Amino acid sequence: MPTGKEATATFMNLEFELGPDVLVPRQETELLGAVCVDRLSQGVVTPTVVDMCCGCGNLGIAIAMKIADAQVWSCDLTSATVEVAWRNVIRFGLQDRMSVVQGDMFENISGIGLEGRVDLVVCNPPYISTSRLEADRAHLLENEPREAFDGGPYGISIQQRLIRDALLFLKPGGCLAFEFGEGQERQAAVLLARTRAYAPVQFILDPSGIPRVAIAVKLAGGQ
Repeated sequence: MPTGKEATATFMNLEFELGPDVLVPRQETELLGAVCVDRLSQGVVTPTVVDMCCGCGNLGIAIAMKIADAQVWSCDLTSATVEVAWRNVIRFGLQDRMSVVQGDMFENISGIGLEGRVDLVVCNPPYISTSRLEADRAHLLENEPREAFDGGPYGISIQQRLIRDALLFLKPGGCLAFEFGEGQERQAAVLLARTRAYAPVQFILDPSGIPRVAIAVKLAGGQ
């Protein structure tokens, strides 16, 4: 697996700079990226996008490259990750349409006017349970940050926060799209339904026929 400041990885036919503390983009996540591009291509004018848990910035940048008028805010927890993501924004010349923000989930994009006006929140969250991570530590954590994998006791801790907190930012009809682990679709459906603020979830299948991406639209009046 590539490491080091000069290492790169290809995602959706774009080459991204990596870093020693940054998750390497996975090919499987291209399904999430393609779903988001397709959704935003359907008549959304100047879409506002939040890319949560952005890593090297691959999802937000891929969306901005394919949706020419998209305005994107990419967010992640660590300074090392944010620095790499910003270098990739510069790499693709997207400084005028993208911002990269460090913080715990949505905390540092609150109060800047995004509430209730975001068309898409996209996220590839950590979704591996802590116990599985410990059991397979040597394989899963080799050269990559724990924060990028650890989804809490059941692998859904970040999903829970994402589903709840995205509601404040999404406009009615806005879309939440996120990747989840194999076999987690039932948990994702339950978490979304409990809010009573999203339309019934749509699951997108990978080439093997396994659900791996959830799409949920915020209802009018959803809080």
